[in-house]
Amino acid sequence: MNSLFSGASPEKRAVLEKLFAYIDGQADWVEDLQRDLTAVPALGPENGGDGEWGKARLLESRLLGLGARVLPWKAGAKLELRGDPPGLTLRFIEAPDERVSGGSRPNLAARLTGKSRKTLWIIGHMDVVPAGAQDLWETPPFELHRFGDWIHGRGVEDNQQAIASGLLVLETLVRHKVSPDLSYGLLLAADEETHSVYGLDYVLREAPGLIRPEDLVLVPDMGDPEGQGIEISEKSCLWARVTVTGKQSHASRPDQGINSLAAASAAVLAVDRLHREFPRTDSLFSPPCSTFVPTKKEANVENINTLPGRDVFYVDCRILPDLDPRAPLARLEELVREATGKYGCEALVETVVFDAVSPPPTSMGSEVAIRLRSSLQKLRGIRGEAMGAGGQTVASFLRARGIPAVCWGTLAGNAHQPNEKSSLSFTLADARVFLDMLFDHVPAVG
Repeated sequence: MNSLFSGASPEKRAVLEKLFAYIDGQADWVEDLQRDLTAVPALGPENGGDGEWGKARLLESRLLGLGARVLPWKAGAKLELRGDPPGLTLRFIEAPDERVSGGSRPNLAARLTGKSRKTLWIIGHMDVVPAGAQDLWETPPFELHRFGDWIHGRGVEDNQQAIASGLLVLETLVRHKVSPDLSYGLLLAADEETHSVYGLDYVLREAPGLIRPEDLVLVPDMGDPEGQGIEISEKSCLWARVTVTGKQSHASRPDQGINSLAAASAAVLAVDRLHREFPRTDSLFSPPCSTFVPTKKEANVENINTLPGRDVFYVDCRILPDLDPRAPLARLEELVREATGKYGCEALVETVVFDAVSPPPTSMGSEVAIRLRSSLQKLRGIRGEAMGAGGQTVASFLRARGIPAVCWGTLAGNAHQPNEKSSLSFTLADARVFLDMLFDHVPAVG
């Protein structure tokens, strides 16, 4: 192992060897934490749940067990972390939400002071998506089951694996009384699965100064089994609702009605023209083009012998960052009206989600990207490569505020699926990377 730390002093080398050896032996610790987290479904009210407080209290107890000192927080007041006491601190950043029984959604910000005020933040989220159809699960979704290196249960990958890796690093540093070269922050956010209104977006707005532009931010919510891809940019996201209005009638008298389903079907087929009209590609992304996909369709009539007078369908658009989403939106409206007008129908196109412009990408020359790539090269012998994402990540909220952030993790890639699983060895390996990034002996990667 000594070759891993050739750039470190003998004293630092001995410390790092001890810390890595500790992490490598914590598979059972990760399993126990994951079992506790999985048993507490953290569903937002949009998904039929009561929020994240149950999971937040569980994590709070873990942090208090490490000696965390709870500090006050006031909405909107700028935080001056230089005034925090040394050691491990914890803040509850509560976003008011009357829809849940507690009246708020919890965001937990733990920070361990290091030799530098500059902080490496690991951001995970506590909320999960619903389990879906129970008969598609081989084991109960909110019970953890282990099969060798793999654990199964809703949320174990998305995003409890990140929570476990991040918390294990904190546990390791505190238990061994080691102060890293960088300070270490762990932000456990609410509401990631439903646009972060009560999560990271709220934290950045109402707790200014917690995460600063000079900090390093890593979001372990996207990745691949090799840990090769480093997400630095994402497409703009546009969801559109299309309402087609005709005239309802008995199906035996179509001459007395205007068939909205037929008109909507023509409009659905017309959507594909957007791919030809906006053909630009960017190899950073997969697929490399903007995508325009008809998805959800609402029910129209309940019986077969009624000609429908109203149909509603949705279009999911993922648009390359350098294309203003307003251009394809305007063209979508034209195509829909042209297609439905041939049937004598009226059409209304509305935006459900509209992220006007994707923020500038994080530079691969930023310190967080350099440290991450250096750690990957040293610990795994791989050179992390830049990639883009088709869906919005919470990193976009940071990039929009000029804070460099990357998304990275070693993930099986089965989030939101039945029989969701996470690898214990992936979790430990990611914790090793987070830990390594905290120490200044890491050489830069050109």
